[in-house]
Amino acid sequence: MALHFPPHLHFPLLFLITICLCMNSTFAGKALNLYPFFQVYANGTVHRYEEIKFVPPSNNPKTGVQSKDVAILPQKGVSARLYLPKISRKNQKFPLLFYIHGGGFCIQSAFSPLYDSYLHKLTAQANVLVVSINYRLAPEHPIPACYDDSWDVMNWAARWKEPWLKQHANFSRVFLAGDSAGANIANNMMIRASEESHFVLSPVGMALVDPYFGNGKPDELWTYLCPKTNGIDDPRFNPAAHPKILSKLKCSKIYVFTAGKDYLRDRAWTYYETMKKIGWKGELRIKETEGEGHVFHLFNPTSEKAKDLMNTLVHFLGCSMIRHGYYVNSESRVSEFRITVIIFINVLAFLIAYA
Repeated sequence: MALHFPPHLHFPLLFLITICLCMNSTFAGKALNLYPFFQVYANGTVHRYEEIKFVPPSNNPKTGVQSKDVAILPQKGVSARLYLPKISRKNQKFPLLFYIHGGGFCIQSAFSPLYDSYLHKLTAQANVLVVSINYRLAPEHPIPACYDDSWDVMNWAARWKEPWLKQHANFSRVFLAGDSAGANIANNMMIRASEESHFVLSPVGMALVDPYFGNGKPDELWTYLCPKTNGIDDPRFNPAAHPKILSKLKCSKIYVFTAGKDYLRDRAWTYYETMKKIGWKGELRIKETEGEGHVFHLFNPTSEKAKDLMNTLVHFLGCSMIRHGYYVNSESRVSEFRITVIIFINVLAFLIAYA
């Protein structure tokens, strides 16, 4: 039976049918689904499964930590959140930590509640000045945008013009750290800092937490986000496959963190073993947390294992050297020197008195 509509309804019905067809072609046709990160529709629209949330910078009266946001390259959307520890004396200097957030290169931000909370705690406990890098996300900005943005932030900081950095950063104690994709970026930044002679900063250490170096299998996420990749052994993705590049790292110490149930665990160990095999001259350590998964410390920060990881990282950032396999705090070295001087003076006085 044919349906007949009054003439005055023909145009509205045609309009509604057209809208439905457009919506169907735009949203129903999914070109790619990369759960739990995002899906891409046929027209190129990207829908993230996790909303990118934002919390403003703040001052914590309990810890004394202050934070503020800095627009570094506004035209590109490159920025950072700075965290300043409690200041106990004028012009007090702190180690400078560049921290790079994770999220598979495509989710999260330096301004998310997850990372803001974590870095407030890290700043307070480690007594470091943190530059939390906010890079552009893929796939809207394909890799290598994240690397270029992070490098721009590091060069910006090296100019010493930002007031907090100029007054309170100890530029002889620079560290890089990140988790997951952020650890991948941190490693690439350390390689670049080691290779480029004009870069004025000399990072002394790097902490890689659950680094995203793949797991030895084809990685659909990496391949999509980095269209010009060489594959799973791309030096940016699997640095252990390129020992000559790793041998150029000029920092003095590296700490690799991984977890027993992390699907990226094996490549973290491969990175560590490769660094040992090539005879890298710096101090190298790895810590595996048994029974935990990828970046567990962010999602369950009050657990004893997360606290242990935090304490290890704090100790790493607060130490200037390793002696006999154990980290030695720089303040302890000062104390040892003072004791040595006192003993020397006492011995000298004794010899003079009985000469």
